Amino acid sequence: MWDIVEYFAILAVHALSWVAVGHALLTKHDPRAALGWTVTALLLPLVGPLLYASFGISRAESRATRIMQRQAPLEPDYAHPPLPRKPPGPVPENIVSMERIGRVLTAQHLSVGDAITPLHNGDEAYPAMLQAINAAQDQVYLSTYIFNAGASATAFCEALAAAAARGVDVRLLVDGVGQLYSLRRPWKKLARQGVRVAVFLPPRLLPPNLSINLRNHRKLLVCDQTGFTGGMNIADENLTSGKRGYVQDVHFCCQGPIVDQLRRAFLLDWGFCTGQYSPLPPPSTKARGNSRCRIIMDGPGSDDDPLSDIFCGVINAARHSVRVMTPYFLPSHGLVAALRSAGQRGVDVRIVLPAKNNLFYVHWATFRLLPTLLEAGVRVWYQPPPFAHTKLLAVDGYYSQIGSSNWDARSLRLNFELNMEIFDAKAHDAIAAHIDAAINRGTECTTHDLRRFSLPKRLRNAACWIFSPYL
Repeated sequence: MWDIVEYFAILAVHALSWVAVGHALLTKHDPRAALGWTVTALLLPLVGPLLYASFGISRAESRATRIMQRQAPLEPDYAHPPLPRKPPGPVPENIVSMERIGRVLTAQHLSVGDAITPLHNGDEAYPAMLQAINAAQDQVYLSTYIFNAGASATAFCEALAAAAARGVDVRLLVDGVGQLYSLRRPWKKLARQGVRVAVFLPPRLLPPNLSINLRNHRKLLVCDQTGFTGGMNIADENLTSGKRGYVQDVHFCCQGPIVDQLRRAFLLDWGFCTGQYSPLPPPSTKARGNSRCRIIMDGPGSDDDPLSDIFCGVINAARHSVRVMTPYFLPSHGLVAALRSAGQRGVDVRIVLPAKNNLFYVHWATFRLLPTLLEAGVRVWYQPPPFAHTKLLAVDGYYSQIGSSNWDARSLRLNFELNMEIFDAKAHDAIAAHIDAAINRGTECTTHDLRRFSLPKRLRNAACWIFSPYL
């Protein structure tokens, strides 16, 4: 009797190992991860599958997939437009390959005739945003990751309430995890003042929702025919007046047809949170500038990685220069390979990071992967404090990208992000000048500097780097 029980117990344990192996082979994108978990599951019966179930399964991705599958029947037609096979008009020869990458991955054409204006820190961005809210007659759509209590939040709440009082359709979308950055949340009172308020996947115990890794990191504001986007939250820390420890950042005012794409992005997020999808208004065709732009929406729950693929594609297409500015730099193996390849073929690749980071463990982990980039000809600078939260990309004198996404696993695998491609020499030059100014103030990091790290510091950096997919 016991022999039969023992036989079936052994059979069940080995079957469990093969179930874990099958799941790893079918779901892991990195063959090294699939191989590692396969070996672990087979060599450690019972223990290996339990370890895989605890640490190997991406619960955030699985949760996102389930959410997206439930959401799919509710989504309107404009959520999944047909793939455009070619642009509506001629595309300059120097951007053909870069234009096609974004078109294929986003299923959207470039908008033509946009004006993009950089706004530095909250001192420039907030007054422009408040002015647009105060002037709005039809719509005010605001989405932000963080909406911290303070003078800035009060000003925005007053402007939003006033717009709702005069009959404007005012909607506010705040991230469920981002709201926890502030104990006081004055924006919650807006629901009693005619503002439609929604929270993106708020953490709660009943009914349970603890998907704290699924965050809406997008920042955008649409006021009729004027839009804003970039990486800036709403918080007093973005104001420089009388402060030494403020947060540096750049936001952008957008005018022209690209505002229609920003509006579409907001309405999709609003429908995701509320289950109520509004009709997409007729497109605006009024040109306001010379830029060609396109919105990139990225998030977990699908097999596509548009932002990561576009980053890699654009860098691989670069022939002269690549400038990157980001607060968090823990790129994937594919992005590291693209940067290395660019440096090795003679492209001037420059990366600017903050010398003082608000996430010290990310700062330490970055040091572990820098040697492989520096050895390939990539150059890295650290700009002095205060902490710079800015996310910018400028390539070959014509292409640039702005938005909410950092160059790390959280942004490229877990967060819901929104970036904008800009095809325009003037816009590129303004972004490149901002990056170059930081380079001129900063200190270049060399392989010699990294070799001077003591053994304890190198071990510390490597330990943080091991956990970089989860930072």
